[in-house]
Amino acid sequence: MKERTLAIIKPDAVKAKASGKIIDRIEQEGFDIISMNKLKITLDKAKEFYAVHKDKPFFKELTEFMSSGPIIVIVLEKENAINAWRTVMGETNPAKAYNGTIRQIFGTNTGLNAVHGSDAPQTARTEIKFFFPEL
Repeated sequence: MKERTLAIIKPDAVKAKASGKIIDRIEQEGFDIISMNKLKITLDKAKEFYAVHKDKPFFKELTEFMSSGPIIVIVLEKENAINAWRTVMGETNPAKAYNGTIRQIFGTNTGLNAVHGSDAPQTARTEIKFFFPEL
């Protein structure tokens, strides 16, 4: 069954001009791009999006980083899209990510790891609605 997931190309990868390579990889992996938008979110919007992490020690750093520059939000569709995208992304820490994963190629460290992906069906629905209410 086809499902949808949210992908975000984070400010570090946008700044490094890696967006095109990441989008190409998304298409090469067989994902359909349903919708895509480049934008800059405010700190308040970043805090709202990452509210699930508000009590974690990295919350302040994460939200400041995500609001520091443009991001590209993308709705992906494919069979088992959530797990497929998480596999293509690789581990959160690029140093532990398998060779050839997006985070291994474009990530710098756990904080600057190039991309985001939804972790479960309900999360995907919530995250997609956050950036694409029309979907």
